[in-house]
This record gives sequence, C-alpha cells and structure tokens, in this order.
Amino acid sequence: MSPADSHNQLLIDRVHPQDWINPEPADCYDLVVIGAGTAGLVVAAGATGLGLGLKVALIEKQLMGGDCLNFGCVPSKALIRSSRVIGELQRANTLGIQVAPEAIAVDFAAVMERLRKVRAGMSVHDSAQRFQALGVDVFLGQACFCDRNTIQVGEATLKFRKAVIATGARATYPNIGGLEASGFLTNETVFSLSNCPRRLAVIGGGPIGCELAQASQRLGSQVTLFQRRSQLLPKEDFEAAEVIQNQLRADGVQVCLSAEITRIERTASGKLITFRQEGRESVLEVDEILVGTGRSPNVQDLNLEAVGVDYDSVHGVKVNDYLQTTNPKIYAAGDVCSPWKFTHAADAAARIVIKNALFSPFGLGKSKVSDLIIPRVTFTDPEVAHVGLSETAARHQGIAIATITIPLDQVDRTVLDGETAGFIRIHHQPNSDKILGATIVAPHAGEMISEVTTAIANHLGLNALSGVIHPYPTQAEGIKKAADAYRRILLTPTTKQLLQLLQKLS
Repeated sequence: MSPADSHNQLLIDRVHPQDWINPEPADCYDLVVIGAGTAGLVVAAGATGLGLGLKVALIEKQLMGGDCLNFGCVPSKALIRSSRVIGELQRANTLGIQVAPEAIAVDFAAVMERLRKVRAGMSVHDSAQRFQALGVDVFLGQACFCDRNTIQVGEATLKFRKAVIATGARATYPNIGGLEASGFLTNETVFSLSNCPRRLAVIGGGPIGCELAQASQRLGSQVTLFQRRSQLLPKEDFEAAEVIQNQLRADGVQVCLSAEITRIERTASGKLITFRQEGRESVLEVDEILVGTGRSPNVQDLNLEAVGVDYDSVHGVKVNDYLQTTNPKIYAAGDVCSPWKFTHAADAAARIVIKNALFSPFGLGKSKVSDLIIPRVTFTDPEVAHVGLSETAARHQGIAIATITIPLDQVDRTVLDGETAGFIRIHHQPNSDKILGATIVAPHAGEMISEVTTAIANHLGLNALSGVIHPYPTQAEGIKKAADAYRRILLTPTTKQLLQLLQKLS
C-alpha cells in the first residue's frame, strides 16, 4: 500500500498483518467464508454472533475490508468530501460571501493524507484482530477448493459443512492499443497519489468516472472525461444524467461524449490519446489516465470445477434466487455473483446467505434476492439517487407508469441553499398511489432516497407519504410535495362537484 506512511502502516497492520499466524484448523467448520470484503465480513460476523457455537472460518488473500474500505467507498468519499469544500467556495459569491478564486489553495498532499488517516481509523472494524476476537478463525492466504468438503489455504486444510464464496470483483480496463504500455490508474491505485496530476483523462462516464472526474477537477487537475455513449451515467434517465453533465462542465471538466479512443502513446512529456468524435480524429496530451469502465468478478484460482460450482468470467458465480450455487452446500454473495456491485447490496445479500445457509435446512423459511429493494447513489455534486423502476426501464418493459416531478426550484430549502439544479421524480402505478420507482437529483439525494425505499419495501403508497409531517424547511420536503401532487390529481372535476354539493348540504 503506497505511500508507506504511518496511516497505511496502521491499515496494513489491521487488514493484512505481516506477522499474522494462521490458526490451527478445527476438525470441521460449520461455515467457511472465502473473501473478507463486505459480504464475507457480514456473513462471518453474523454467523458467529448468533451464539449457537458455530465454528466459522474466514479466508482473505489480500486486504480485509475488500474494495469498500481500501479502494472504494471509504477513500472515494473522503476525497469527494474535500472536493465539495472547493465546490462550496466556488459558489460562495452567489451567497454574498466574497472568495477570490486565487485565494482558494488546495494542498493535495494534505487531502490525500487525510484520506489515508480516515481510512486507517475506520479499518479497525474490518481488522483481522477484531474478527479473531469475535471467535472467527481468520486465515490469510489464497483459498482453493480441493473437493466437495475441503478447502486448502496455505499449509492448512479446512473441512466444511457449508461454504460461502464472497471474493468480490476487480477493476477492468478496455482493450485500447497502447493503454497498458502507457500505464494507467484505476480505483485500486488512484488513492495512492500524493501529487495532483496537472492533466488527467478519465475513461468511462459511469458513477466511478463521474465522481472522480468532478473531484479531481475541483482539487486541481484539468480533467477530460471520455464516454463512448451519448450520455453520462447510462443507467440513469437522460434528465438526471444531463444535470450531472451540465455541472461537470460548469466545474471545468471537458466532457467528450460519443468518443472512441483508438490508441494511446507514451511520450517524453506525457501520454497522447487519439480519439474519434463526430467523425473527427483528435489528439489530447495528459499526464495521467484513470480508467473507470467496469469490474470483473474474482473467480480465478478457486478451483470451482472441483466442487461443481458453475461460473463465467463476466457474470461470476452462478446462483439461484436463494444465493445457492450449483453446489447446494456452497453459497455466494456480493460482487462475485451480483449485478448490483454496491456495498449495501453485498450487506443485504450476506444476511440472506446467513438465513438460508444456516436456518432453511430446519424449515425456518428462505429469503430471496428478488425480494430486495436496492437503491443506488452516484456521489457527484449534486448526487443522483434511484430506486425501483426507471422511466427508461418501464418503457423497455412495456409497463405503464404515471410520473410526478418536483423541480428543486419548487422546494423552499433548496432555494434558500441556492441548490436548485435537480429534481425529485416519483413513478407510480396509473390510477393508484403504489410507488414503482423514484429518481432524486439533489445535493443530499443519497440521504433522501431512503424514505422512498422504505415506502416501497413496506408497501406504503403516496397517500402515506403525503400524511407524513416533514420538518420545514428541509430538502426532503420535496418528497411530500410529490405525494401531495398525487392527492391533488384525485380531485377530478366530478369529485370537486360532489364535494361542493356536500358542502352546500352540510
């Protein structure tokens, strides 16, 4: 882990101690978990914490905490927090606070040191020592299935009754001529930087690309963002993506849509990127390239064939709705098998595995992945949060929806905050208050989406949300405005005439 400072040393001491001695294996484990990312940690801690005396082993070949702690959510959000301060300062003049652009000085090395310090501090929750104290046998090393009830890790052989594959996923990169030879960054290496790249190219306009492009631009890089498609954030509806696209450009990011990079070449002064856009070929020189184009499941070196677990290199381990693999004694959870590569989705999947692997054999029921209501958030500024059905998905599936949109300039708190770029959009069943999905584009959309997620998960409709008292003034009050708008739809001309008649009779 670079740089080798005290913060990273503390991190390593916790998540992959160099002096760690693997324990003597038990005669047989009730559960062996391969992978100590979010899914694996939740399964191991949950199974041990049941108080049933289960013998649980946890195997990790790299860093405990997985991507979330080491290369994902934790470091990226620490970086974004610093960049948001810059965004606030840049908009300060609109609030009557005079801040000269030349007065804003970014100490990039200090920003990155804070990131490492925060990450190291949080690592105690995922540490080998903590899980050992919980009663989990922690093994550091490469796991490999030997036969249907045996796993090899280093010199140790672990026998198991049930096993869980939670090995996560890794960053991938596109097949562009010269990219590998020129060198590039991914989310697994970008947080090791100590100096801010003066010119940075970001390849990929998904959540990772957009988040890090905006943060890097605000922290001092001149960023060019390349996206092969015609819009950023392709999983989001166009209007949501357009807000982010406009904000990135306002921040100074050069956004290149429908751009195909044809080759990359390293030179004495930087890296030359040749790309085609709208039929024209252009060349751009940068100092660093950051690739954020996707992730691939970690299925290699596990010898899954030996235990009859089907998988492929694109979708990962194949599981059924109960997260069982093609070997009924082996389950999988998290990025290695899920299309939802989010920490919170891995956490939810891990809880399903605990219930299904340990309790369903006793007739206590099974939990299904298909029952989960999983929100997602892109942590740009403003944020984009979504849950349930989108307008695009509804159109492709031929599902009729009705839509209510509340622009942020109709929400008093966002007007007061000067943060009116965005909207709250709720899709519901026609002629019904049943909520089918929602998209929120707002500074705190990630916090706000949970109210709608709770409503969908508990079968609460717009009428119920309309009856909830929201503190004034808050940005979440926009959700109530959307619900109130639905109730006004119910006041048809006929209904109004009937109510007027009743008033006269009263």
